[in-house]
Amino acid sequence: MDRCIYGCSVITIFFFFLINASALESGHHNITGSGQINSNSVLVALLDSRYTELAELVEKALLLQTLEDAVGRHNITIFAPRNEALERDLDPDFKRFLLQPGNLKSLQTLLLSHIIPKRVGSNQWPEENSGRVKHVTLGHDQVLHLSKLKGANGKRLVNSAVITRPDDLTRPDGLIHGIERLLIPRSVQEDFNRRRNLRSISAVLPEGAPEIDPRTNRLKKSATAASVPAGSPPALPIESAMAPGPSLAPAPAPGPGGAHKHFNGDAQVKDFIHTLLHYGGYNEMADILVNLTSLATEMGRLVSEGYVLTVLAPNDEAMAKLTTDQLSEPGAPEQIMYYHIIPEYQTEESMYNSVRRFGKVKYETLRFPHKVGAKEADGSVKFGSGDRSAYLFDPDIYTDGRISVQGIDGVLFPEEKEEETVKKTTGPVKKVVQPRRGKLLEVACRMLGAIGKDSYLSRC
Repeated sequence: MDRCIYGCSVITIFFFFLINASALESGHHNITGSGQINSNSVLVALLDSRYTELAELVEKALLLQTLEDAVGRHNITIFAPRNEALERDLDPDFKRFLLQPGNLKSLQTLLLSHIIPKRVGSNQWPEENSGRVKHVTLGHDQVLHLSKLKGANGKRLVNSAVITRPDDLTRPDGLIHGIERLLIPRSVQEDFNRRRNLRSISAVLPEGAPEIDPRTNRLKKSATAASVPAGSPPALPIESAMAPGPSLAPAPAPGPGGAHKHFNGDAQVKDFIHTLLHYGGYNEMADILVNLTSLATEMGRLVSEGYVLTVLAPNDEAMAKLTTDQLSEPGAPEQIMYYHIIPEYQTEESMYNSVRRFGKVKYETLRFPHKVGAKEADGSVKFGSGDRSAYLFDPDIYTDGRISVQGIDGVLFPEEKEEETVKKTTGPVKKVVQPRRGKLLEVACRMLGAIGKDSYLSRC
């Protein structure tokens, strides 16, 4: 009996040490796993992949330890730009900026903004009808929006970049999607702007963005404004330049001599159209404003009178979906564009704050009396509803205090119910022959007349 007890005790002690040894071995594996990457890790796959330019930047940014810690805690998804996007397509000045030792923080933010701290495979992409899905990245306060284009192709997008190689490399701790171009966070763009005096290139904010002189608290004159002949009006004080206007922002009060103060609207409109072309992806919009209609000239006249405008600019992909029937009717291009022009000065921040606070907001447009609705959706601003909706896609493409351009991913049309109501309530109108003033100016005058303030505009 003693032997049995003794034997049983030996067996018990043996299993006890065996279990403890396994636990210690497991704990040792976890410790070494956090300090040393497994050969089957997604990080090893990245360093040994076709994405050599991205891998080189990760090493230069001193991010390997950060990423090792990240894969030790959870799966990651990496959006890797193709080598050509970092070699040939990226502006040389911008690349030099990223590689300067003093800009290490910007480089790290840019790279970490391409990594999501969770596993998102191509089979987990949002469907076409579900809109954009927001994911937080490893970068500070940076998010990525995943979406899918409608149609037969059904291309997957991250922000506005196309996924060219979905699930290109998959490993137990993460995966890599190949994308067509580099994703540049706005904070990195702004850092780059400050170091090259707001000279516009594709990787930075357009030159129309306002720069404030800290001594005078006024908007600095841009390169375009500097070439304007002497006698042009000074820049607006920042308090009035940045403040959102009322329904149709009235022109400034007459000066001491009774004359209205004028701005160089033609130069500003030319500047924002140049920015659209330089920004890329908005050539169709610029073509309609300049070549197919006289809207650019008419917008210049309004701005010269002191009015402020916000343009919701559909990108080229959205404009390409317009049918021949939608554009063939007389005046159709003008009517479409009028519905995308808001007679207020709004930025991405002001619109997002409004929809977050009030839920739904309606903005008057120059297609009087139609209004465009906006609401908060997927962490962004969504205009319209149903199939006629569009997201604010490229915020603050151009903002100079008087003209604001916001890129959207769809063409907006008035709601069908609203159009029917307008047709019923609008009776026959007796036409009066008047000197031609331009359609956009006529709309503005008609809106001012409705509120009894047409005297504010000298051309009405």
